[in-house]
Amino acid sequence: MKLIDMARTSTKKKILLVDDELAILKLLEFILKDDYELIIRNNGFDALSWLDNGNIPDLIISDMEMPYFDGAELVKSIKVSGFYRDIPLIVLSGSESLENIKTKIPYEISGLMAKPFNPGILKEKIKTLLN
Repeated sequence: MKLIDMARTSTKKKILLVDDELAILKLLEFILKDDYELIIRNNGFDALSWLDNGNIPDLIISDMEMPYFDGAELVKSIKVSGFYRDIPLIVLSGSESLENIKTKIPYEISGLMAKPFNPGILKEKIKTLLN
């Protein structure tokens, strides 16, 4: 196999990161880039468009509060879909209590974390979900 072909063939698991806050995306990228292939989208609409183009990540991490198409709408779209509903999904929230979010998302999600989050705990949660 040529060196160039090896570079294109990634054995890393894919994580779709969805957040409108650049600082959070940069933090997530910093803590996850060595272990995972990251796909970054700034809102739920762009994330769903990426999924609808035939892309399937191994895990999705989404913010709850975003413009255009928020985290609750994204979770609903993913969970009612026959294609995406089994993808593990972690929801992050910076402005609402976790109990309020649970009432807004009547679907089973793999994790719910408040911002600011502990990077070590997030990495362990991801590792558990992907193994």
